[in-house]
Amino acid sequence: MKLFDTKTAQSAPPPPLRVGVKTPDEQEKMRVAGKLAAQVLDMIGSRVEPGVTTDELNDICHDFIVGHQDAIPAPLNYKGFPKSICTSVNHVVCHGIPGPKTLKNGDILNIDITVIKDGFHGDTSRMFFVGKPSVLSERLTRVTREAMLRGISVVRPGATLGDIGAAIQTHVEKNRFSVVREYCGHGIGRVFHEDPQVLHYGRAGTGMTLVEGMTFTVEPMINAGKRQVKLLPDGWTVVTKDHSLSAQWEHTILVTADGFEILTLGDQESV
Repeated sequence: MKLFDTKTAQSAPPPPLRVGVKTPDEQEKMRVAGKLAAQVLDMIGSRVEPGVTTDELNDICHDFIVGHQDAIPAPLNYKGFPKSICTSVNHVVCHGIPGPKTLKNGDILNIDITVIKDGFHGDTSRMFFVGKPSVLSERLTRVTREAMLRGISVVRPGATLGDIGAAIQTHVEKNRFSVVREYCGHGIGRVFHEDPQVLHYGRAGTGMTLVEGMTFTVEPMINAGKRQVKLLPDGWTVVTKDHSLSAQWEHTILVTADGFEILTLGDQESV
């Protein structure tokens, strides 16, 4: 995701973008950070079960990142965020703060991981089922992942950001779900959130042209109901206005000479 400092689509003319193209050495460091982030999700999956609290999941991930990976959990103290991961349950769209909430059978959970290793960020999120999911939960989660992969599949030099958004939006709306528009993907590297903003809706052929060496996240947030969201008083947690379920998947992407490379694939993850 996710987007963290969550970049929003602006109606006013945007300032000039400063989009960094990563050198081969920087790309290799991004690969390392991305792999570490994916390993955290691979590790925590077996601990997602009824009866566990999101705070317990946070502590396990924190200890793994700091102790085992010798890395830094990027969310911790980022603009005041109090935890090392984001845990977004059911109708929480993004930036859920881990706490005493106990997960129960039928819940769906997004865990968003960002690690810093040797000064570079790896950012990824994944959906988990707590016990047995409902038919709607399973379908929403599957369609959201499909939409992310469709957006990633169009990435190549010469494509545009609008191509990514259009591919995602088309698949989501064909399946009668809705795309959250207030939050988007983002450039990433030495900085957690860089330009460009990567919208998950739009028109093909519009927006910035992609070039080799760019790195950014693709992380659609998809609602089972209407697309409108609201921010809770804690200043972080975003929920669906109609209390419908929401799902999200996220990968960090490198634009290569002939297409793309997903930097945050899990060990058992296929595309």
